[in-house]
Amino acid sequence: MIDRVDPFIGTEATALPPQTGLAATWWWPKPQIGNTHPGATYPLGMVSACAYSGGYPTGYGRYDLSLEGVPSTIHDTLLASGFTHFQQSGTGAIRKYYNYFRVTPMVEPLDVLGRTWDITEEEASPGYYSATLDSGVTAEITVGPKSAVHRYTFPRHANARVVIDFSLGGLGIPYGATIPLRANLETLEPGVARGEIVAEGAPIAVHIECDTPQWRQMLWYDRRLMPGGTKLALDHIRPTTLRPFGLMWAGPSEPGQTIELRIGFSLRGGEQAEANLRADCGPGPGRFEARRERTRKTWRKHLKTISVETPSPERKTVFSTALYHSLIKPCFADSESPFWPSEGPFAFDLSTMWDIYRTQLPLLITLFPDKAVELANALLTICEEEGNFPIGYRLARGGDRFSRQGSALAHTFLAELCQAGLPGIDWEWALVHMSDDLRRTYGEEFLLRGEAHPISHTLDLAFGYWCTAKVARHVGDTALAAQFEALAARWINAYDPTSGLLKDSTYYEGSRYNYSFRLQHDMAGRIEVSGGRDRFVEQLDTFFGYGAEPVVQPGNKPDAQELLAGYVLGRFEGLNNEPDMDAPWAYHYAGRPDRTAEIVHDIVHQQFGTGRGGLPGNDDSGGLSSWFVWASIGVFPVAGQNLFLVNAPSFREVTVAVAGGDFTIRTENFVEPVAGGPVQYVQRMWLNGHPLDRSHLTGEEWHRGGQLVVELGPAPSDWGTRHLPPSHPVAAGAAGPTSAEAGAAAAFATAQQVASLVAEALQTDHPADSAADAEPLHREVPDAPPPAPDEALEPTDRSTPPTIPPTTEQPGTARTTGDTP
Repeated sequence: MIDRVDPFIGTEATALPPQTGLAATWWWPKPQIGNTHPGATYPLGMVSACAYSGGYPTGYGRYDLSLEGVPSTIHDTLLASGFTHFQQSGTGAIRKYYNYFRVTPMVEPLDVLGRTWDITEEEASPGYYSATLDSGVTAEITVGPKSAVHRYTFPRHANARVVIDFSLGGLGIPYGATIPLRANLETLEPGVARGEIVAEGAPIAVHIECDTPQWRQMLWYDRRLMPGGTKLALDHIRPTTLRPFGLMWAGPSEPGQTIELRIGFSLRGGEQAEANLRADCGPGPGRFEARRERTRKTWRKHLKTISVETPSPERKTVFSTALYHSLIKPCFADSESPFWPSEGPFAFDLSTMWDIYRTQLPLLITLFPDKAVELANALLTICEEEGNFPIGYRLARGGDRFSRQGSALAHTFLAELCQAGLPGIDWEWALVHMSDDLRRTYGEEFLLRGEAHPISHTLDLAFGYWCTAKVARHVGDTALAAQFEALAARWINAYDPTSGLLKDSTYYEGSRYNYSFRLQHDMAGRIEVSGGRDRFVEQLDTFFGYGAEPVVQPGNKPDAQELLAGYVLGRFEGLNNEPDMDAPWAYHYAGRPDRTAEIVHDIVHQQFGTGRGGLPGNDDSGGLSSWFVWASIGVFPVAGQNLFLVNAPSFREVTVAVAGGDFTIRTENFVEPVAGGPVQYVQRMWLNGHPLDRSHLTGEEWHRGGQLVVELGPAPSDWGTRHLPPSHPVAAGAAGPTSAEAGAAAAFATAQQVASLVAEALQTDHPADSAADAEPLHREVPDAPPPAPDEALEPTDRSTPPTIPPTTEQPGTARTTGDTP
């Protein structure tokens, strides 16, 4: 798999073949670019390194800030002014763009530091990046978990240089710079230096070693050398007083001469940075090849966790790269928290939970459960130290600017881990923080009025209570579980019973349609709100564009009218964005897995491709790529419910390394799929030799390992139409208030029953988010008006399933042939 990874996928504007069929009806509201970078990375590591042009949003590439449509460029060609560390992966406007400690190999005077050179050659693979500048210098970079190793090959020159700029950070676009507040650096001995900057409230220390015994080593300030200077301390830097500063080695070079630069990083000072460098690279010079090979071996091990069988090199490249992109973030930095002194798990670049909690985090639980437990403990520590679970958490001190995206998303992740039975988490400790966190921000409005706006937070919080109830039952607190299950029934308050869709509200990067078909804990009840299974399927068909005309996608710098016209469509976003990424599987709960097969087929084969423009939208820390991984293998996690929906895989055979061994998915009558080609439908399934007539697996069945055999055919069958995935309703009348007046009264009645939980919420001053608290570069979209009745789409021939009463049947556990945990 590692040899098929192409880190350049997603680095430029979307360039896919024209969409056909259903895919042509989906509307893309967000930027049409993956926003990835091709730099050197380590699986879930702390450090990355890449060429720096100042481009949005990773520091790599040609693009300007873009929030919708086709991105604008700021460079005509690929350029670099040096090579920086710490990059985001696939994100959009998150305001923390890092790119610290720019290293620039030069054969020009220091005065020109900051100029750019054309990149004439590039090469990238997992853990390795190389580029040749038009100055004739070739750069190679590899990274370890907490280190980076650079190797530069110079042409002949009398005064070549390797310059490290401590002052640079952020992007080269207006308001994109990151200014260090404090800094210090010193030379310890020839070829060895140490320093630290504080940026966005986070201290980042480096220990640097450079193999240049014949070169001069000097500090510099404001592009002027400091001969004889060994220390530089800047106690208070302001944007108006910032002058570039850093460290330099200089001397003559011969053709083919290489200079190796090793940097250890830490968030806890220079001594720990040195220890990290030793742990990653060992002592002495010439460590590049060894570090590169160790990182490559680690990536190979991680990418071997899933194997797929296909004769198509292109399809294997798309899949392998998606798995690679899924394992870059979050950044794990054990015992590196700069904000509290205790040892233990720490992680950053959860950018953001809203993007990854349904796809990337379940993939982490499946493939690397030990890392998932480590992340869970990091989140619990963050909550304990800072007062709440983050929606987004970056290498920066400061408020969580992502609270409008969602609520209670960490609860989904924690509940999944709890139900999976993974050891290593103190669940009583977790329960305290989960229950406390449910009262933050929108949680108070939810308790007082029975619903919260943006109305999608009502669904988040209701599901957060359901997830927390699962943990409460795990630790034996049945009374608390019952109280929280009653609050979980308030999901129904989010819906308008006359339309069967969500109420009027504002919606984050979508409309009521994008949020109305998410997977909830009581999907049987949700379907009844729409008027039953037939009506629910009709609504889904309209949302996914059955019978609709092709749409025109936003162009460069779309205006408000162009965007509004798109939102009025009320259409699926085609994996250009995250709000409705689980909606294709809502058909499973209505007994229509054939519809899921059709939609997923068009997404997998038309919305993802090879080449730099191969992603349909921002990859968002692997949120989109991990969706592709799941969809391609024919399995989709229902996050937080320890449940996996199954359907037709897009590969002849798939093997996934799960906790209990291998889980193999093998097909019969498989036809290699093509974009725009025929869909393959499940006819029958067998789990470990036993017929499986339901369209889901329990978490126990999935994580234990085994074999799923899928018989495919060219037309829909009755498979998956009778035994539906489980729903989790609560007792009638537990849903709470449905109006402001009744809501307040009922909430105060509930407060008497759960006084220990609500009293604190009523006494705590947590005003709703102000505009200043929100992330201004993410657009909240007013609800699009519903189509007029005469515009409703007629269902196609397969839109009406057999008339079968709803069921919440809980299937028994099938025997497996895989090893038990």
